[in-house]
Amino acid sequence: MRTQYCGHLNKSLAGQTVELCGWVNRRRDLGGLIFIDMRDREGIVQVVVDPDMKDVFEVANQLRNEFCIRLTGEVRTRPESQVNKDMATGEVEVLANGLEIINRSDVLPLDFNQTNTEEQRLKYRYLDLRRPEMSDRIKLRAKASSFVRRFLDDNAFLDIETPVLTKATPEGARDYLVPSRVHKGSFYALPQSPQLFKQLLMMSGFDRYYQIVKCFRDEDLRADRQPEFTQIDIETSFMSADQVREVTERMINEMWKELLNVDLGAFPVMKFEEAMRRYGSDKPDLRNPLELVDVADILKDVDFKVFSGPANDAKGRVAVIRVPGGAQLSRKQIDEYTKFVGIYGAKGLAWMKVNDREAGFEGIQSPVAKFLNEDVVAQLLDRTQAESGDIILFGADKKRVVEEAMGALRLKLGTDLELTDTKAWAPLWVVDFPMFEEDDEGNLHAMHHPFTSPLGVSPEELKENPAAANSNAYDMVINGYEVGGGSVRIHNADMQATVFDILGINAEEQQLKFGFLLNALKFGTPPHAGLAFGLDRLVMLLCGTENIRDVIAFPKTTAAACLLTDAPSVANPAALEELAIAVQVAQKETEEQK
Repeated sequence: MRTQYCGHLNKSLAGQTVELCGWVNRRRDLGGLIFIDMRDREGIVQVVVDPDMKDVFEVANQLRNEFCIRLTGEVRTRPESQVNKDMATGEVEVLANGLEIINRSDVLPLDFNQTNTEEQRLKYRYLDLRRPEMSDRIKLRAKASSFVRRFLDDNAFLDIETPVLTKATPEGARDYLVPSRVHKGSFYALPQSPQLFKQLLMMSGFDRYYQIVKCFRDEDLRADRQPEFTQIDIETSFMSADQVREVTERMINEMWKELLNVDLGAFPVMKFEEAMRRYGSDKPDLRNPLELVDVADILKDVDFKVFSGPANDAKGRVAVIRVPGGAQLSRKQIDEYTKFVGIYGAKGLAWMKVNDREAGFEGIQSPVAKFLNEDVVAQLLDRTQAESGDIILFGADKKRVVEEAMGALRLKLGTDLELTDTKAWAPLWVVDFPMFEEDDEGNLHAMHHPFTSPLGVSPEELKENPAAANSNAYDMVINGYEVGGGSVRIHNADMQATVFDILGINAEEQQLKFGFLLNALKFGTPPHAGLAFGLDRLVMLLCGTENIRDVIAFPKTTAAACLLTDAPSVANPAALEELAIAVQVAQKETEEQK
């Protein structure tokens, strides 16, 4: 039905007759002539309808925005004075000699010239995707996927599919369950990742595997999370962590060069401990110059338990952020930041304005100054390298609370005070994560997953002091987003059993949940390692947006609902009966409604 895309027309086609299909982006009636801005997925071109073409002109008079049309016409160059430099096709126009209305359009529930609510955009997503901005994002996503396949194919990786209906495994979130009709009372789990299957592929001898695959996690959502997401899954045998990082860093570097013409350069490598100490986050945004500075040693003996308590607690931390020029912050603004850190469990936010650095104690202004002496203030000013006009913000609490609260505050200050260089790119690797993390009850949990190999210890040494062990894991971070993470996997049955023991998974449960993996580890398992990228997050960064819903064709809301299809929905009672499932919540709600 078409010979060209609207957005591909240029001066080289002048004098040629083309056939176009698309939508009316805008119609302008200038009396003697009708101008149509015609749009398809590749762009917009101006169409001119002359009244001398009576049949065409009559049809053009009927056109309204978003009518679907087919058009034939001659490409001609515009006069120099009429060239539209804001359009890719701005040097040409099409003189219509044939026009057909394929389908008319009702008045749209979305206004493409105004800001629509998120709910409207998701409910009428098929219309929202017509917007050039959204179309460009989906096309860039397609280019990114295509690049990944080409790169990995060229580097001897094999694209191998793994099951979607599988068995529940501990991956850090709740599983989405699928009931079995044949095996009543039993359920499949949708994979949170193909973790075990890709390890089994390494044991099968496929030493370089990849897959662009859907994964599912039932967890609380946010701007960069969806219940179903797309993962670039990569696994290798006989490659070290450094080699895995090298090939995947090269892939991302070349992707940025091809799609954005940006050279990310060599990625710096930072240990987890340093990232948490300096930035309060294991995915630090290095575009932001603010850092956390530890001051517990300075405040151990002050007569202020808010400071001295955590300063003398092995599990506590006292850290500050020096904000250049922050003394201009009003009390109202400081109170707002105090409320903000409260979201992360902080009980307050002490502050110290440095009005005159040279005046020392006399040059500061702070509600906690009465608890500090001249020597303590001098040490704080020296440690933070504070200058006149700065403000110092204090976080004092349990280590985790301080890191989460001050890490989040650092990011907010960077945005609010325009300290973060939003035009820069800041990639890095974070390595040497703790093998385990401790919950409030003192129980140990795998920081990544229980198949991650510890770094440089034997099973006996790991069992003796698990809390001190690091894992051979690595995360790729770009502009404060974790875009990919991976590790060297455990390829020894004794080590895997030891990790399970530490996590409180007894021998019987090990066999029940992971017997197939433990058995496979006994048959010449090669050393293997891998990494998985979040394709949605990568494309989000490539597109310059901050919400992955903007780069997914049909996303869910933060309540994991699809406004377009009204999913999830109540199941047919007959289907539930066949599956031997009784939905008690739905019955209770029905009774309440009666």
